[in-house]
Amino acid sequence: MTELATIETAVTIVLLLLLGAVTFGIVRVRGLFAAVVLLGVYSLLMATLFIVLDAVDVAMTEAAVGAGVSTVFFLGALWLTDTVEAPARQRQFMPLFVALVTAGALLWGVSDLPPFGSADQPIHREGADYLVRSLPETGIANVVSAVLASYRGFDTLGETTVVFTAGIAILALLKRRRGEGGN
Repeated sequence: MTELATIETAVTIVLLLLLGAVTFGIVRVRGLFAAVVLLGVYSLLMATLFIVLDAVDVAMTEAAVGAGVSTVFFLGALWLTDTVEAPARQRQFMPLFVALVTAGALLWGVSDLPPFGSADQPIHREGADYLVRSLPETGIANVVSAVLASYRGFDTLGETTVVFTAGIAILALLKRRRGEGGN
């Protein structure tokens, strides 16, 4: 293992530990403002992890949407509502149970994957030749547009729907706030 790979592994482990600590903080904190700030920190840590994993496009999206737009939407919602979470009446173990079952299913699913970074993964053997296939298959000359509009059309539609729905929710909260003020 080269020195650069060792440093990259160490940075990845540190980022994963920080993500775990921030996740624990998000779950345990009672103030909604603190939770929003921790969610922004979580998104920035995820963006950094994506950069370490050489997924710069995903990192930019996570930084812009996760840490930027989402944090602004959450802060806007807090401005329109109360900033303190209502106290829980009793301990609820069902969400913890569902989270543990989901984590177990994900770990079981990941256990059968090839080693991280290996050259014999399916993505390297087939399906990654968009430059050659995009024009004949889609008729779109721009490869990026072909991937976003054709190959990943439903994914792009879903992302657009989520952002649009969040914007409509903020507008509804703003309208409600303005109506309460008597304007």
